[in-house]
Amino acid sequence: MMEWLRTNKYASGLLLIIRLYLGYEWFIHGLEKIRGGAFDASGFLTNIIANPVKGPDGTALYPMYNSFIENFALPNVGIINILIPWGEFFVGLGLLLGVLTIAAVFSGLLMNFLFVFGGTVSTNPAMIVLGFIILAAGANAGKLGGDYYVLPWIRRTLFKKNDNPHFPVKDQPAH
Repeated sequence: MMEWLRTNKYASGLLLIIRLYLGYEWFIHGLEKIRGGAFDASGFLTNIIANPVKGPDGTALYPMYNSFIENFALPNVGIINILIPWGEFFVGLGLLLGVLTIAAVFSGLLMNFLFVFGGTVSTNPAMIVLGFIILAAGANAGKLGGDYYVLPWIRRTLFKKNDNPHFPVKDQPAH
């Protein structure tokens, strides 16, 4: 199954649909926050501290996360108010365009998990499952997108590696 997901051209089509759905969700939510201009995460962060996610015995399930929110995120809410909208926007843009797909979906998964740890369920579990499918597919997830061109360029320029005969490295013959 993993081999099919990572190499099959039909899998690329399925991954494109998943990628576009996730990209749209992230992009729209980020754009709404950016265009709205008054996004403020302080209420959400305060609620995480006041009402932490609890287990059946009533103890907080994620005490380290709650401590992070209380001691870092809330005191630096101005930074958080910039990171969340722009993070959502760029994750969505990366997924919609299929550029740096794995980095985009990883960043999206990170935000999904942080929202779940804060007690926000909504669409996060479904987005996590779909995100892991994209992550597991690797480069095939962006093959029908900008990664088709961007990843070979990155390999050629940063790693001096040529694995695409359509883009030969200077002074190195194509396969």
